[in-house]
Amino acid sequence: MAPRAELLAYVEGICLNLDKANQAREAALPACRRVIRAAGSSIRAVHRQDAVAAAELAAESEAELRYAQQVLASLPAVAHAGFLHDAEKEYVEARAVAALINGTTVPGPDELGVAGPAWMRGLAEAASELRRYMLDRLRAGELERSEELLSAMDDVYDALVVVDYPDALTNGLRRTLDALRAVLERSRGDITTTVLQVRLQRALEARGLS
Repeated sequence: MAPRAELLAYVEGICLNLDKANQAREAALPACRRVIRAAGSSIRAVHRQDAVAAAELAAESEAELRYAQQVLASLPAVAHAGFLHDAEKEYVEARAVAALINGTTVPGPDELGVAGPAWMRGLAEAASELRRYMLDRLRAGELERSEELLSAMDDVYDALVVVDYPDALTNGLRRTLDALRAVLERSRGDITTTVLQVRLQRALEARGLS
């Protein structure tokens, strides 16, 4: 049996490592909250069609994310606790929403500097977020634009639905895709209803009944 002093030395060494991990966690947690807050504000700016503010807020979100990633780089156990994944996911969502709405290429996980599962979930949530923008365009009478957005949502779902791994590996992608599928069906129904209404209106106008 190891003498008491030796046991205390082991404990002291472990505590030093735990102290380092705790300090990193305390620094990364608020940074991750700032990532999420700035990403959410960026998405709201996209909906307001304020591209400048959206880009600035996305850059702010990225800066906070890079700091959190750096702090946790040597501590994989803490990095995989969940809060960094959530921050990466929200940052991806902000970038993907802007890309999908602008019709540009969605940046991949390497370009955004995030883990694969976080990128997939962020992309799926970005597709769901398009519904709000799509409804705004429908209310503005932009039916063709709304259909383009629905097509983009479909593309995202089709790309991600082929992923078939346990939730433990994808951080719950399956649930996120289930939510996206429900959003897709509602959105498709909204556009179908609008198309039928437009056709009816045009038919009535052609007959001079409106």
